Amino acid sequence: MRRFFGLLIRRERWGFSLLGWLLFCAAVLAIGLLVLFGSYPFLAVTRPVKAKVLVTEGWIHEGGIRTTVEQFWQGSYEYVLTTGGTQVGSERGANDPNTGASVIADWLNYRGIPKERLHAVPCPVVGRDRTYNSALALRNWLHEQHIQLTSLNIVTESTHARRTRFLYRKVFGNEVAIGVIAAANPDYDASHWWRYSEGVRDVIDEGIAYIYATVFFHPARS
Repeated sequence: MRRFFGLLIRRERWGFSLLGWLLFCAAVLAIGLLVLFGSYPFLAVTRPVKAKVLVTEGWIHEGGIRTTVEQFWQGSYEYVLTTGGTQVGSERGANDPNTGASVIADWLNYRGIPKERLHAVPCPVVGRDRTYNSALALRNWLHEQHIQLTSLNIVTESTHARRTRFLYRKVFGNEVAIGVIAAANPDYDASHWWRYSEGVRDVIDEGIAYIYATVFFHPARS
């Protein structure tokens, strides 16, 4: 039926019944609970492998440094390799020798890891895709040192863990087993991350970043 000179038209449509609305609301609630309780454990994955080399990302906080030291002594690692580029805000850019890799190496040495077991592997790339480029720099350094690995473990911070493992696997391929250890962020309680602004930012930012890395990130072959 038409009204108002054909401007309005009446059509039959399907709509939710009471049972339909109940099922729809139950599905929305289930998805919400899955996101609430499953997002952090999914992103902050800890899956170490048997390895003699431990890699630490150069931007980690105090909790990551402590975790690295604990892992080194508990896991009987032969070497700890630190990665990372120029510190944020550096005016010297890629020419700055004070990199995240060197700073974390100094802190780990101060916390008890012998200097002869530490190697800083800085990344010269400044800007985007820092984790991927740090993994590239590490792979190139290993080749230059004629070191062949079959496995390695990476210490990173909380929700960054799954993306770190994904990008390292992309760089090293199937030749090296990549394990990951997620150090808890000391700024919030991981079991109730949604109660803290820092936790909400971590989960949302890393969730989006992980989707970008898995779906849209296609680095040039070099």
